Formats: sequence, C-alpha cells, structure tokens
Amino acid sequence: MAVERRQRADGPAALSADERLELVRLRRKVAELELEREVLKRAAIFFARETGR
Repeated sequence: MAVERRQRADGPAALSADERLELVRLRRKVAELELEREVLKRAAIFFARETGR
C-alpha cells in the first residue's frame, strides 16, 4: 500500500519505461473503444428510427 501511495504521489515519473509504454497503449485503446462505442450508438439510433417508420 505504501508503495502504491508513493507512486501515485510521484505521478508518471514513478513509472518505469515499460509501464509508461503500457499506459500509452492502454490510453490509445480506450480512445479507440470510445470511438467505436460512439459509432455503434449512432448506428443503433439510426436503425431504430428506420424500423420505426
């Protein structure tokens, strides 16, 4: 627990190079998934309107 608190207090500088790379990769993946979710949400709205006609 103390190590985690210290790392959080130190911020990104407390991360190793591998951890920083993983963080970048995961943030990109989150952005990609958020975009996909938005596209699917819009598609669902579109098709819901089409079937309602």
